[in-house]
Amino acid sequence: MKLKITTLVVLLALGSFSYAQTVDKIIDTYFENIGGADNFRALEGISMKASVNAQGMDIPLEMVQLKGGKQLVKFELQGKKLTQLAFDGEVAWGHNFMTMQAEKQDSIATENLKRLSGDFPDPFLDYKDKGYKAELVGDETVEGVECFKIKLTKKPTIVDDKEEEDVSFYFFDKENFVPIVMQSEIKTGQMKGMVSQSTFSDYEEVDGLYFPFSMMQGLKDQPGQTIKIESITLNPEVDKLEFVFPEE
Repeated sequence: MKLKITTLVVLLALGSFSYAQTVDKIIDTYFENIGGADNFRALEGISMKASVNAQGMDIPLEMVQLKGGKQLVKFELQGKKLTQLAFDGEVAWGHNFMTMQAEKQDSIATENLKRLSGDFPDPFLDYKDKGYKAELVGDETVEGVECFKIKLTKKPTIVDDKEEEDVSFYFFDKENFVPIVMQSEIKTGQMKGMVSQSTFSDYEEVDGLYFPFSMMQGLKDQPGQTIKIESITLNPEVDKLEFVFPEE
């Protein structure tokens, strides 16, 4: 009996090891296909110019991400340039769309942004070093495409002063080994408990690296808003003041 139990434990251990290796092989192939992990590690920043259609209007967007967690999302509406989100690593802020005044985000939202600072340029890059966990949870057909379903658990997020698991599910196209859908549960607000969904398509090359040039964001099984990327600049020169809260 002891021999049988020991054998079972060994088999289970080997099975878990093989399972983990399968996840890593998918992730390794993903980075090989989009330009190489080392080339992504060398990135200092990414700047995107895009547009999103809202209520029949094409709204110009500018999105910037820098190593270390700095982020900037700006858009132009009726001739005015507004900051939806700016984060300099310590302070997060944006314009209030009603008052058009710059307002700082609360301490919890800012702390959650700090916990995601290692996501640049890709949350799967060196995910173990970030303290993340990736698991292959099965196969699934999404948008008519056969996919690997991978569960990514990041650092806990703060919700109502309590820490909760930060879990997202990524669906990797089995043919190209790139994510085409990402889903996660909404933790706060009126849509709490619902599932947000982002889809990625039209991967194109930029200086040897590949990025999706079309993204749709919304709720699972509901229509979403499409963001069309017009151009991507790697390692852009960005004025540091763009991230700083305008005290005046």
